[in-house]
Amino acid sequence: MVPLRDENPTVITPYVTYGLIIANILAFVYELSLPPQQLQSFFHLAAVVPRELSASFAGVATNQPVPEWTTLITSQFLHAGFAHLIGNMLFLWIFGNNVEEALGHVKFLIFYLACGVLAGLAQWFFAMQSGIPSLGASGAIAGVLGAYILKYPNARILTFFGYFLFYVPAFFFLGLWFVQQAFYGIASLQTPANVGMESGGIAYWAHAGGFVFGAILAPILGLFANQSRNQSNFEQF
Repeated sequence: MVPLRDENPTVITPYVTYGLIIANILAFVYELSLPPQQLQSFFHLAAVVPRELSASFAGVATNQPVPEWTTLITSQFLHAGFAHLIGNMLFLWIFGNNVEEALGHVKFLIFYLACGVLAGLAQWFFAMQSGIPSLGASGAIAGVLGAYILKYPNARILTFFGYFLFYVPAFFFLGLWFVQQAFYGIASLQTPANVGMESGGIAYWAHAGGFVFGAILAPILGLFANQSRNQSNFEQF
C-alpha cells in the first residue's frame, strides 16, 4: 500500500519538514556527483557502519576524521537510490507536517533527529559486527509515524493498492506498516542472508525501533499539549 495524501489539514507552514526534505534531496544530488569509488568511501564515512560504531563504543580508534557516533545523524540524510529517497520523502511529506504542527518547529526537529539516532542504535544492536553501511531517513520518519498514529489515529489516508484507490484510517495503515516491519525484523534474526541489514537490504529494526521510540518521545515533548484543534474531521471513515 502506498499513501498518497491524508485528510488532515494544518494551519502552519511546516518549515522544518520542508527543510528536511530539501536537505535530503541536496545530499542525494551530492551523492550523484561522486564516482562509484568515492561514493563508497563517502558512505563509509557518513553512514553508520555497525562494526566501526561498536569499535568506537569500545574505545578503539576507527581512523575516521570525525567521531563515529556522528554518523547516527549524518546517515539520516543519505539514500541508496531514487526509490529509497522518493519513498522516504513521500512519507515525510504526508505525515511530517501534522506532527510538526503538534510539537512546534524546534521540538519537531529535535524529535526527528532523536528518533533517527535511536532507530540507528536499534538496528546496530541487532547487527553489531556488520560491515555494511546503514543509511536513510527511514528510522527518523518511522518516529514521525509513531507520533502520528497516536495523535491522529482516525485521520483518513488516501491509499493506492494494486489498481485501486481507497481511504483507510491512519491506525490501520500505520499499524499494518509497523507490524510488517517488526515481522521482517524478527525474521531477519533467523535469516540474515536474506533480509535485514546483513544482506545490504532494508534495516527493518531501524523502522520498528524508530516507530516505537517516536510513540514514546512525542508525548514527552508535548504531542498532546494542545488539544484545541477540532477533531470532527476524523470521526468518519
